[in-house]
Amino acid sequence: MTILSPRQQVFAFRAVMVTLVLAAAVTFVPLWAPLVLAAWVAVMTRPLLTRIQKITGGRDRAAGAIVLAMVIIILVPVGVALLSLVRGAADLGKGLLASNGAKNALITVVSGGAPAPGSGPLDVLASPQKIIALVQEHGAQAASIASGVAGAATEALLGLFIFLYAVFVFLVDGPGYYDWFEKHAPIEIEHTRRLVAAFNETGRGLFVSVGLTGLAQGLVATMTYFALGVPRALVLGLLTCVASLIPSFGTALIWVPIAIGLAFAGKTASAIIMTAVGTVVIGTVDNVMRPVFARYGKLHLSSFVLLTAIFGGLAIFGAWGLLLGPLFARLAKEALIMARIDRLHDKRAELDAAASNDRAISGMED
Repeated sequence: MTILSPRQQVFAFRAVMVTLVLAAAVTFVPLWAPLVLAAWVAVMTRPLLTRIQKITGGRDRAAGAIVLAMVIIILVPVGVALLSLVRGAADLGKGLLASNGAKNALITVVSGGAPAPGSGPLDVLASPQKIIALVQEHGAQAASIASGVAGAATEALLGLFIFLYAVFVFLVDGPGYYDWFEKHAPIEIEHTRRLVAAFNETGRGLFVSVGLTGLAQGLVATMTYFALGVPRALVLGLLTCVASLIPSFGTALIWVPIAIGLAFAGKTASAIIMTAVGTVVIGTVDNVMRPVFARYGKLHLSSFVLLTAIFGGLAIFGAWGLLLGPLFARLAKEALIMARIDRLHDKRAELDAAASNDRAISGMED
């Protein structure tokens, strides 16, 4: 029987520990996006939890009330809106693909486009022969699409359940989890606290500074599209909100083509109004509201790094990359800052030790 030396035993234990930690991390990887989102929501709603706790008389009840309010006030309306947006976006895409030339495409955006007669779903279902022909022609493809949709729906429901349950748990037991993690993390406590602070800062920055600014611009744009009679105003408003991630001129990527389309369609007055609102109102929202929101949730990343991290995250992680990309970029920045501080500290310690040795040698010579 081989007996390991104490040093070998320490190395073996560390190898086992690292393996187990990595295995646990891999287990949580499929659900890390809703868990990260839940942690951010719990951190931002903790002051509200304290106030509700005084009324309900218990942290569990207060956390349950917050989760229930999120479901009723936010998630249900958002789910209904998303279904409508998906259908509108599909119709808009079909209209653009069917357009000949850029001018016709812009006119399609501002004037809409009705489906060809007999091509609607009700028209197809009204004829048994068309149903049979449709099944014969696209049966296998439809089954594959249906399977994919079912899988995506199941994954979305699982993510939603994990998110809501995690928000509740983090609100109730979050401080205890943090204390345990701080004590057992394999890095110094000061480093742990700085990384956690950067984690929380990223959530507040994305939700408050970036999110609220984009939401404000999207709302103004959507109301303008509705007022001017632009079809699919909700879809275009969502695109404007997403484009606001690009500072200064991002929203212009959406409203400028709409204004041009209105002009091509002969709606000169509407085109002028759209241009005026886009230049004055939507631009003012970006220049005024972004600094105001930044006071409550500043994200210490440059616009270039933030935008690159968002698009890179989308390419790697899918839709959740919108959050995970900036998070990893911010944590990496904080880690590099801490490494530089430690390096300077070690260098200063070496210089102090050398100076102390010089003084000792000088004293011996005297």
